[in-house]
Order: sequence, then C-alpha cells, then structure tokens
Amino acid sequence: MNNKLELIAPCHFGLEAVLKREIQDLGYEIAQVEDGRVTFYGDEKAICRANIFLRTAERILLKVGYFKAETFDELFENTKAIPWETLIPKDGKFWVAKAASVKSKLFSPSDIQSIMKKAMVERMKVHYHMKWFEENGASYPVRVFLMKDMVTVGIDTSGVSLHKRGYRQLSSKAPITETLAAALIMLTPWSRERILVDPFCGSGTFPIEAAMMAANIAPGMNRSFLAEDWTNLISRHAWYEAVDEANDLIEDDVEVDIQGYDLDADVVKAARQNAQDAGVDHMIHFQQRDVRDLRHPKKYGFIITNPPYGERLEEKQALASLYSEFGESFRNLDSWSAYMITSYEDAERYFGRTADKNRKIYNGMIKTYFYQFLGPKPPKPKE
Repeated sequence: MNNKLELIAPCHFGLEAVLKREIQDLGYEIAQVEDGRVTFYGDEKAICRANIFLRTAERILLKVGYFKAETFDELFENTKAIPWETLIPKDGKFWVAKAASVKSKLFSPSDIQSIMKKAMVERMKVHYHMKWFEENGASYPVRVFLMKDMVTVGIDTSGVSLHKRGYRQLSSKAPITETLAAALIMLTPWSRERILVDPFCGSGTFPIEAAMMAANIAPGMNRSFLAEDWTNLISRHAWYEAVDEANDLIEDDVEVDIQGYDLDADVVKAARQNAQDAGVDHMIHFQQRDVRDLRHPKKYGFIITNPPYGERLEEKQALASLYSEFGESFRNLDSWSAYMITSYEDAERYFGRTADKNRKIYNGMIKTYFYQFLGPKPPKPKE
C-alpha cells in the first residue's frame, strides 16, 4: 500500500488542537486542521496505530478523493474517476454511509449517497468486467463531506466510532463520551502524580480515561476495527505490530490517587464494572457520596467533572442549589483546581466564582462550556 497516505481524523468541535498534538506525538505529519477534523500523512501502519492509540479522534478515514462539484453530474464523474478498484476488492461491501453538506449547492445527503454509489459501481463494472457485485466480503463504508462545493471522500477504517473503547457496557443517563472525556483531561495540566476526583462520576468515564492514561493503556486495545479485514490493503502483521507496541507500553502497576463519587449507588456499581472491563479497577476508588461531602486532606488536587445541566436528569430548579453545594465544597479544598463541562448558563454564578478560563465545546449538538478554575501550582521539589 502507498507509503504516503492521507488520513482524516474527525473530532469534537473545539478540540482539534488536542487531537493535532496526539497525532504529532505518534510521529505523523499534519496536513491540515479544520473545524472538527485533522488530516495527516502516514503509511498502512499509521491506520493501525491511529485507531489503537488516539484517545480523542472519533474515527480514522482513509482519504481517497478531493474535488469540486456544483452539480450531480460533476459529483458522479469525479467520484467515478477515483480508482476504486485499487481500494475495494470485487467481493467488497461498499456504500456511502454518511454524507454531510455545508454551504454547498449539493445538499441532499440521500441524493449524494445514491449518486456516488452509482458512480462507484460504474467504475468497478469496467475494471472487474462484472455486471453485478455480490458484496459479501469485507466492508468499505465511504464517508463524504461537502464544504463550499469542495468534496472530501474517505473510507472509514474504524467501523464503530472510536469512543466505543469496549469498556462501557453500563451507562448512566446523559453520559459524556470517552473521546470527549480524554480530550478534556488533556486540556488540563493533570498528570498521574496528582490527585483527581470526579464528584459527579456517573458511569465513570473521567476516572477511567484518566487511569488509562496514567497506566499508558491504549484506548483501542479491547476492540476491533473494520480495516482489520482489509487484507487487500493492510497486512495482518501491521495490526499485530501495533497491538504489540501498545502492550509493551502498559504500566498498570503505577501508583495513582483517582476517585469517583456519585449519589446513585447503582451508578457507582456500574462505574466499578466499567473500570474492571477497562482493566483499571485497581487504580480507582469509587464511592456513593454527595458533592456536599467532598473532602480531601491533601493539597493541589484536581476536580474534572461533568455535573448535571438540566437537559437531562435533574429539573432546572434543582441546579442552583447543586452548583452552590459544589462551589462550597470546592472552597473548602486547599489549593485545588476545578474543571467542569456544562451547558448550565448560571454555572459560575451559583458555583460562586468566575472561571479563570472557559472554552466553548460542542458535546454532540449541545453547546457546552469547559470552565477552568485554576488553583496554585505545587512548589517544585528541592534539588
């Protein structure tokens, strides 16, 4: 397979810089950063490593086309010009799984999908000398994105979105996704030497993602990917190598202080089970506890949390007292920092403090803010 592939990694809007840094840390060159996605260069191994190691990407697409199309004829001809026969074997299952259009003349997803599929079939008919495709082999779902009439075409290598790590079978209501939780932790200066508490832990996503980072457990270790079946493009050996690399990096005997609390005993039980499935249950202390009872004897700890924000669970009326109690508990902690993601407009008012920084982030379609209340840095250890 080509040594210089272009790969596209979509992510949450507002977190592109975090993903860019992750990709660079894996050793790959960035081609472009746009709203909600980062494009980078790599080889076949990069497909395997990106799927297994990236914590903040939603999926990895193999970029196969980029062209202008203002009419369905142009879309058809340009799609047909892509060398599909070098990508998809004759028994491959292929379809346009998703089409998105922004500020473009072509805007109907279903029309875009059917026209592109027709173009792919026409191209492959000629090259494979076949009139009918059984499509009973490996899956090659195509994703297409139109922006100002420029069309980007990619084949999805991941399958199920990468936020599905394989550990969260049991979920509380209104959970935060694993990819978003990981990105938010990376936006803070937390490191595994520091205390981390989530007083509204729900199904445990923040503590579990933090523990996986602390133990260097790659997020894609316990799941499979569509492109594992693409033996025409990626050798099985490339996948084995990436998994071996991930296994060699694990340090699950590391000492950490990570805690998760929730008021609901069933939710805490589910969080413990999720942590066990992720292989980090020995690293996290989960407890049924009210935010009013949030205490810790040590200094310089971190709170990273996703408190209720009224779109879900609690009714709006209960939020004022909940955020006030949270703020009160936080003020009683010595030299701590707090980071919370919420869409509750009055969060700062009832928390009792204006955030030192805040960042707009879209959690699905909900506009949220990541409020950052910064505590003092711990003194540097004496030489």
